[in-house]
This record gives sequence, C-alpha cells and structure tokens, in this order.
Amino acid sequence: MNLTVLPAAALLAMAAWGADAPLHFLAANDDTVAPFPPNTVSLYAIAADGSLTNPERVSTGGNGMAGGYFGASRILIAPRGREACIYASNSQSETISGIDARTHKLAGPFHGSHGDNILATDGIGLAASDTYLYAAFSGSGNIGTFRIRPDCALEFVGDRHAQGLSGGTAEGMAIHGNLLVTAYGDGSVESFNIAGGIPVSNGDARFDAGAKADCVSDAVDITRDGHFAVFGCGSTTSAVEISDISSGKLTPGLVYNLGGAWNSSSVRLSPDERLLYISNSSGGRITAAFFDKSTGKVRPGCTSLPLRGFYSKYAYIGAVATELDEGAGGLIYVPELGTDNKSYIGLLRFTQTIRGCTLAETANSPIESSPAAAWLSIGVYPPRPF
Repeated sequence: MNLTVLPAAALLAMAAWGADAPLHFLAANDDTVAPFPPNTVSLYAIAADGSLTNPERVSTGGNGMAGGYFGASRILIAPRGREACIYASNSQSETISGIDARTHKLAGPFHGSHGDNILATDGIGLAASDTYLYAAFSGSGNIGTFRIRPDCALEFVGDRHAQGLSGGTAEGMAIHGNLLVTAYGDGSVESFNIAGGIPVSNGDARFDAGAKADCVSDAVDITRDGHFAVFGCGSTTSAVEISDISSGKLTPGLVYNLGGAWNSSSVRLSPDERLLYISNSSGGRITAAFFDKSTGKVRPGCTSLPLRGFYSKYAYIGAVATELDEGAGGLIYVPELGTDNKSYIGLLRFTQTIRGCTLAETANSPIESSPAAAWLSIGVYPPRPF
C-alpha cells in the first residue's frame, strides 16, 4: 500500500520514482506503534543539492516499537542488479517487511521461528549479505537467517542463539564476506562464520578492550577490505574501538577517545573510508574523526554544535547516512527521535580545513516527519560500496 504524504507533489513523485529514473533516495523506518496505523517506511527522493523531496509513505504491514537499541539498524537497502529492496523490521509484530524501491510494492511481512516470538522490546536489528538477511531479535536473543528471494521476498532458514558474555543480545551487526560481527551492548563482542547461511560462532567472544574504561560496544562497521571492525561505544565521551579482523576472527581492540560529546553508540565509515562519522546519540551532536584504513588508527577531527531542536523537539539521534556513495559522502543525514510523536532528519555538511574540519547544519535542517514517526534508522540508495 502506498500512502502519499503530499498529494500536490504527486506528479513530481511519479517522475522521481519512475521505471527509468535513476534511484537516489533516503528511506526511514517510521517504527510506529499502536494506536497509530501500521508501521510505515518514509521515502524521500534526494535532489541534486542533497535536499529531501517528494516524501511518500509505504505500509510495512506490521507495528514498530518507537525506540530501542541505538546500534541496531531497523532498515537496510539491499541492491540486487536493477532491483533494490528496502527491508524494515517491525519490532512489536516481530516481523521483517520487504519493499521494492522502484514500485513501492510490499513483500511480506515475514516471520522467523516460534522461538523468535518473544516481544522484541529493544528492536530488531538487520544486516545482509548478497544472499541472506540476518535479523537480531532482541526478545529471544536469536539471530534469524532469511534467504533473500526475488521481488524482495524473504524465506526463513533458521536461528542461531547469540548471547554476550554478560547476557546481552546482539545490537549492532555488520557483514564482510563470510564474516558477521556482533556487538552485544554488555561489554562483549563476537564474530560468526556465515558461509553456510546460519551463523556459526568463530569462538572468539571476548570483552571489549574498553569495557572497563567507559567504552561499551553497541554498533559496528567493517572496512571494505575486511581488515578492521569499527565499534561505536556507549560512553560518556566520544569513543570508538578498532579490532583487526584480517585473520577472519576478532582480535583485542584499541580504544580511541575523540572528544567530550556524549555517547558514541552509532558509527559509520565514509564511502572513501577516510572518516568515521559518529552519532553522539545522547548529546545531540555528530563527530567526524580521521581514519587510516591501512593501519586502523583514528585521530580526532571535529564535532558539531548541538543540532537544532535538541531536547526541545527531540531527545536522541540515531545512526547517520550519507548523501553520496563516494568521497566523504556529501551531506550527512541524521535521524532525530522526537518526543511528541514527531521525528526529524538533520542535514550537516562536512568541510575539511587546514587545521582539521568543521561540521555544520545546513540552513534547511532539520526536516520534520509527517505524520507520526519514531526515527532512529535511515538508509540511502545507492548505498556505500561494500
């Protein structure tokens, strides 16, 4: 079902999403929960200047949870040739929905096993390989494996129970080749071999290097060559942990403190991997740090001012996405979880300077959801190269 937010923009929307038009869009999991109508995904065409236009909403056929783990991605976009599929999790319904990005046709929603039917009060995080989608059910602690089928459909394959060393469940997940890396949010991390589809532990579960030093891993990203895993930390400062995974397993990491901005529980490499974009989720700021992809070393960069409306219109920010799939990524988009059944997307511009860099909001930031939404997870197509 396709619900157009702005009827006056219908003709423009048709052009933006037409069969022959190049796709460039931002998708947000609205994560709405009863008494609102079923959950939706908000789709915005990205204009040439990076502004977000022609919003449309597509029903997922399930209900969201309006919150949960910062490090868990509730939406992802999986390109498959000309077909681009948007997958969104519905935490209250314990399902995953597929949406064809071009036609906006809904596939699903899809269920896991009966063992996954334990209320996912902290969300359902998603990650995908070329063949499989993985869903971390926070209620059961299972990582469900789904085969990606034509027309954005999913076929449930099986579960792997995954639990941290202090009882946490998978929050952030990232995939490179046959390696899936998880952060449990309890001070521990682990990796799995996914060559056979269902994850098999590599036996490398360990406590974070920073677990006793104010850096508890929540989110994870992986460099394109599979050399390093980058963990964003739940912390009172801006901090990340870097682990060498070139052996196919996690190794003890190094923690880098990058400033005083509060909480680093979401992290994203820029397309050229020269930068780490860090959402300071509890402080309403974004930090950019300089990253050396050959050594894994990180050095401080710059931090934005508190984003407009922080603590007056919204209370937390989620994981960033970038406008472009090359270079530093162009504009930076950040979801802002509102307190009045509204949410917002902030737009920032990164500029490198002689002395370092700056991060500043654009004049038209933020944009407001319409109607209700609880934005913590967004994605952009075309995605950053893997």
